[in-house]
Amino acid sequence: MSTEAKIDLLQGTLDMLILRTLLFGPGHGHAIAHAIEQGSDEVLQVEHGSLYPALHRLVRQGLISAKDGLSENNRKARFYKLTAKGRKHLTAENSKWDRLTQAIAQIMRPAKES
Repeated sequence: MSTEAKIDLLQGTLDMLILRTLLFGPGHGHAIAHAIEQGSDEVLQVEHGSLYPALHRLVRQGLISAKDGLSENNRKARFYKLTAKGRKHLTAENSKWDRLTQAIAQIMRPAKES
């Protein structure tokens, strides 16, 4: 895929995608970024300069927890896990996202005028 076709993520959107990714179980930063990129057919690009500040912010907010461990390559890694507060927040954000995307779709693809 060309670089022009990749889309940078806004902070709130990245936070929501991280929480959604962790809904399936704990993961380290690289795995989270890879899951988002792969889940979007490589359209969404997660830069480390955005990912790690987002992970730290979500830990500070209590939406995810962090624990040191070993990656599948036997390297030190920090694993992130969704908290109960994070699950609740994700549900609320998902509802807001649905309303936002519907509103934008109405503007971008209005019903044909009679």
